[in-house]
Amino acid sequence: MKRLEAGTELDGFRIGACLHAGGMAHIYEVTYADGRTAPFDMVMKVPRMTAGDGAENIVGFEVEHQILQVLHGTHVPRFVAAGDLVNLPYLVMEHVQGQTLQQVLDAHTENRTCADVADIARLGASIARAAHSLHQQNTCHLDIKPANVLLHPDGHAVLLDFGLSCHAHYPDLLAEELRKAVGSPAWIAPEQVVGVRGDPRSDIFAIGVMLYELATSELPFGNPQTSGGMRQRLWMDPTPPRRLREDLPEWLQEVVLRCLAPEAAKRYPSAAHLAFDLEHPEQVKVTKRGKQIQGTPFFTHFKRWLKAAGMHYQPSPLPSQQIDEVPIVMVAVPHHEASDATLYSLRQAVARSLGIRPGARLAVVTVISPNLSSTSEHDKSETTLHRQYRTMLQQWAQPLDLGEHQTSFHVLESSDVANAIVRYAEGNNVSMIVMGAATHGLQMQRFVATVPIKVAMEAPCTVILVKQALPFEHLMG
Repeated sequence: MKRLEAGTELDGFRIGACLHAGGMAHIYEVTYADGRTAPFDMVMKVPRMTAGDGAENIVGFEVEHQILQVLHGTHVPRFVAAGDLVNLPYLVMEHVQGQTLQQVLDAHTENRTCADVADIARLGASIARAAHSLHQQNTCHLDIKPANVLLHPDGHAVLLDFGLSCHAHYPDLLAEELRKAVGSPAWIAPEQVVGVRGDPRSDIFAIGVMLYELATSELPFGNPQTSGGMRQRLWMDPTPPRRLREDLPEWLQEVVLRCLAPEAAKRYPSAAHLAFDLEHPEQVKVTKRGKQIQGTPFFTHFKRWLKAAGMHYQPSPLPSQQIDEVPIVMVAVPHHEASDATLYSLRQAVARSLGIRPGARLAVVTVISPNLSSTSEHDKSETTLHRQYRTMLQQWAQPLDLGEHQTSFHVLESSDVANAIVRYAEGNNVSMIVMGAATHGLQMQRFVATVPIKVAMEAPCTVILVKQALPFEHLMG
């Protein structure tokens, strides 16, 4: 493909410097030819289309053109314009500043270092949030890899290159026209290997591969170039990361290996759940998976191989529908002057909400005043108070009898209860807040009755206000 010359005018755009000349496309800086000031920096992506190239390039261009213009949010570049296939195909989009995750990995390779645990968790959570944003828009990326992850200076991740993506409301051109597995071999999910597209948990698998590489500087399944090599991940587990890096905490191995489970159903049910664990490592329930040093036994792999040989993968529901079925539910539990009846009613409301959403995650939260703690009194130290209130939350949740990965407990410090609840919901992709209609004692309601109202007005999600229906003695009768 002939490179465009700087200064060339094309459909109202003036071509600038070539930023990237790759095997799939060339990327150029562009401005408006008439001198208009664009609201943001722009680039033009021109796909490679020579006689020797496969159909993937042309189909990928059509897919990216189709999908990019309907996506929105900070996790994707903004769409500007597109050229047609007859003359010169191109896409003009926002030029997002930052470095790719591949550049981060290359720097570690050059320095012979691995990313520290805090950076791995931060980067992983940022990428998971970006993936979740796509899934909420019924789009699966299906080619998340270090080169396609741009890390913005403010910390959020931007996903690039939607040429292999799948939108639930548009024809899947790659599936229809190519009828073969497409993706990057090192990061492709097991179900993609056998041609199944459109499952958001495929993106979670790819994020798991990147977390593994960040932690160990190795790829969990190598970089196979044959279908037989890629098929092995349908039944095989990678070497436990802690065997390659002794200082890796058990909780992080638990997270990484859960992402890399051969069966999609055994991975995180949504990218929001993954981000939640990476941001709250103290809440991760470590199982045998997180503790293991030796690899998975041969017989286990053999049984999986037999199962995979006869497995028929079923189409997934809409990505947005799939993640709606596994929401993060937050319950705000009062700790001050709350009656037994109020606590009981809250628990019943949560049980009903989770009963119709068996894959949901429950975040049990209480808000305490920063003035409660004291540096001079041991029984009022911050650590003691947090432990005390966390124990209270655990006791409250115990009758719910939830699974090991379903519940977490959080003690927040703030003088503004409503604001703390809203900020927590915003920062953790909470889908529903359950709280009491009155969060304090009767004598205080005159002053704080606006707390539930403020939460209901400002929360980014559904808010359920629970009212005590009966006196506690009747509830127990």
